Amino acid sequence: MEYYLQLVISGLVVGSIYSLVALGFVIIYKATKVVNFAQGELVMVGAFACFSLTVQFGLPFWVSFPMTLAFSTLLGMAIERLTLRPLIGEPTISVIMVTIGLSSVLKSLVQLCWGTQIRVFPQVLPADPVVVAGLPVSPVYVAAFLLSILLFAAFSLFFKYSRLGIAMRATAFDQAASASMGISIKSIFAMSWCVAAMVSAVGGVILGNINGINSQLGHLGLKVFPAVILGGLDSLAGAALGGLLIGVLENVCDGVAKDVLGLGGFKDVAAFIVLVMVLMLKPYGLFGTRQIERV
Repeated sequence: MEYYLQLVISGLVVGSIYSLVALGFVIIYKATKVVNFAQGELVMVGAFACFSLTVQFGLPFWVSFPMTLAFSTLLGMAIERLTLRPLIGEPTISVIMVTIGLSSVLKSLVQLCWGTQIRVFPQVLPADPVVVAGLPVSPVYVAAFLLSILLFAAFSLFFKYSRLGIAMRATAFDQAASASMGISIKSIFAMSWCVAAMVSAVGGVILGNINGINSQLGHLGLKVFPAVILGGLDSLAGAALGGLLIGVLENVCDGVAKDVLGLGGFKDVAAFIVLVMVLMLKPYGLFGTRQIERV
């Protein structure tokens, strides 16, 4: 029983990171109606930027972390300005293809600058475990979970109560009507990419402190995609819940397969099995907006 409880706790930690990356997907989709397939690469770039500032430039982690967030914000702004703004008004498939190309470019740049080997962050939090539900848990796991919850609460309040958040929701609902009300569509698009890049960097830094980083970290975007579909592409609450569910599901299914059947590698396919089932039964996700088209 203790083994399975440990799997659930580890799954919640991994799931909270999935939720952060899913939050980036949702923010961009809510504002632009575009699925960003370079989301995992934004995680990777943020993680390597913090690693470089901390290890190669020797800055304290508590200095390099906010600098990484600032860098990621500027990166998101540059991506939107240089590659996506010229495509406003173009078919959605064109924008999606640009994000796929962007993912390849970012991955190649990371391999060019830092190589392909695994890089390990210096230890930031104490190594002595804390006790959660009677089980020893690493402090970095607890910090990752709490930070994810804090960011989700902050962004939920931002979208619900701030003028800018309401403007972003209005833009996602109807761009033409929003523009006629004086909302700058270009500014909203830029803001959504900045926020998405920033939260992705937070996820990358957390992962770097847990497992280390390499250029394969960009694949995280595809692993998180089932969580986004499960929760609903336009739902912040859905992204949070979907990430946690997929994280726990992966860990528990993998643990059961190893313990009962002696099979490994089930972790990588469990999420995609869920993705297929969700698409068949409820394609708009648990909390996504159901769109009805009359023809």
